Amino acid sequence: MYTHGHHESVLRVHRWRTADNSAAYLLPHLVSGMSVLDVGCGPGTITADLAARVTPGRVTAVEITAAALGLARDEAGARGQRNIDFAVADVHELHFPDGSFDVVHAHQVLQHVADPVRALAEMRRVTRPGGVVAARDADYAAFAWFPQVPELDEWLDLYRRAARANGAEPDAGRRLLSWARAAGFTDVTATAGVWCFAEPDDRRWWGGNWAERVTRSDLARQLRVLGATDDDLRRIAAGWREWVEAADGWFAVPHGEIVCRVPA
Repeated sequence: MYTHGHHESVLRVHRWRTADNSAAYLLPHLVSGMSVLDVGCGPGTITADLAARVTPGRVTAVEITAAALGLARDEAGARGQRNIDFAVADVHELHFPDGSFDVVHAHQVLQHVADPVRALAEMRRVTRPGGVVAARDADYAAFAWFPQVPELDEWLDLYRRAARANGAEPDAGRRLLSWARAAGFTDVTATAGVWCFAEPDDRRWWGGNWAERVTRSDLARQLRVLGATDDDLRRIAAGWREWVEAADGWFAVPHGEIVCRVPA
């Protein structure tokens, strides 16, 4: 089960993501004419950016369901981006031949899959010799914010418990290097990136989406299964709004990043 679900409060955040703010570590490895596989493409904003950078090369966008893939189709259509192909596939068993792509990319995917090592091994299999496998994932345990609103501590504990109940690993960022090694990669560059929300508009957007997410999305249902009451969720949402209104409010979301080179 995908912990976040596809409520509009989730999709607003996903659509905000671009190659520049979410895949900058990968961009130096891209050149015109490359073939790229974008695993777990979501609504396709990063996908379309990657496709623009590798034109006349092609990007194949993959999602686990046709409904989820439809969001990326819509984004590509709205942009008039014609060098994107679409496929329903599971990252644990990609239905592409060995060595099909120059670059295989996954953003915020490995934290949600049942077996991230197997997923990376599959990503490696479909990458040509000399190509690159790249992944970026948040690390929830390393999230930091100010002021220290108690309800946000409660939110983080509940989210991490919900993710693990789904067989996911919310603190994936710090594990990417170890997972890559376990998948057989020996040439790995590990880095970190951060999203920071401190400007008033950024706080309203980030905190407002989370306040809505904990009360109205699929995540809210999962938190209730863990024992949170509706009153608890409303209180946590109010904590998010309190943080939004703090003039000195600040929130950092750290990510682990890996670029894995497949031997030539």
